[in-house]
Amino acid sequence: MRISERGIDFIKSFEGFESAPYTCPAGVPTIGYGTTVYPNGKPVKLTDNPIGEALAKSFLLASLAKYQDGVSRYVRVLLTQGQYDALVSFAYNCGLTNLQKSTLLKKLNAGLYSQAADEFMKWVYGNGKKLKGLVNRRTAERALFLGESL
Repeated sequence: MRISERGIDFIKSFEGFESAPYTCPAGVPTIGYGTTVYPNGKPVKLTDNPIGEALAKSFLLASLAKYQDGVSRYVRVLLTQGQYDALVSFAYNCGLTNLQKSTLLKKLNAGLYSQAADEFMKWVYGNGKKLKGLVNRRTAERALFLGESL
């Protein structure tokens, strides 16, 4: 399974586009659509040159390959496209290690889809603070996972 165009647009809508490097709420230098590490493996630095949207999308797509592979590797149950897209978005934002160790994944792999969906809402903190942007994203990921519209 691969992420859909809807899933890519979903991630882009929450990441937002920034042409110049900035520090994200978690304190990590970021550029484009949430890129923290370039496709060549080098981390983003605040002194890097600005980029255009086309390059930002190419960085996003290159990064998403890793997250798609991780979701495909860790999930052992059948998924709808919306569930898959929501999990890739989650992994892109929270990291594959966090997905792999999460209760969300444990419940999902046990076939407890609705309980797994509720786990999204536990991931709304950045640097120990509840962030409105993460609440909004997790609410939308949960809805996408459950096939609901917002």
